[in-house]
Amino acid sequence: MSASPTLQPSQRTVVPAREGRAVHVAAGQGIRVVDLEGGQVGDVFAFAVDDLSEHHSASHTRTQIDRLFPRVGEQFFTNRRRPILTLVEDTSVGRHDMLIAACDPERYATLGVTGWHASCADNLRTALAPFAGAPTFVPQPINVFMRVPVDEHDDLSWLPAASRAGDSITFRAELDCLVVVSSCPQDVSVVNGGVPTSLAIEVLDPQETAVLVPSSGKQAHS
Repeated sequence: MSASPTLQPSQRTVVPAREGRAVHVAAGQGIRVVDLEGGQVGDVFAFAVDDLSEHHSASHTRTQIDRLFPRVGEQFFTNRRRPILTLVEDTSVGRHDMLIAACDPERYATLGVTGWHASCADNLRTALAPFAGAPTFVPQPINVFMRVPVDEHDDLSWLPAASRAGDSITFRAELDCLVVVSSCPQDVSVVNGGVPTSLAIEVLDPQETAVLVPSSGKQAHS
């Protein structure tokens, strides 16, 4: 079922701290997520516009690229094994995550929070609410700027994001996409330095995106 209403591509959309925003990105256009103040994690979700049940899948992406997170020039895949995004530029230190689930009310409860707390899961649901056929589940996000390294014992460490003010990561849409970005509200763990801040989404036209596409590099296998 097609998404409705239609979102017109915008040049820049600010995602306030603890909130989420949705943008439409046509195939060939770019989408850039900018850390405006530094040290802020963004949860990125991508859905195929013609059928919102098709979405970026972290597990399918890892299967295709044999890595925990794509390199520049590599692709992100959907739950139907189609490329949906290509990573074309990264001006940050290059630390991102595709293992950790979106924060949700249950996560904050386990961390000792009482009462309501903003979450990436709720931000996604709010952003998708106007669209027909939007799924009710929360896929594994692309956690840009999130630093959760895996050590030699397969243990995870939760570290503050190392991104600086103005750092960005840019994707090219391989399908017409509805992309949701949540400026992660996490203020209990250290991932946002304890104080969530704002992000920005920039939609680039195909000409702007084309100059960013690497001329060579490892390609994902089928």
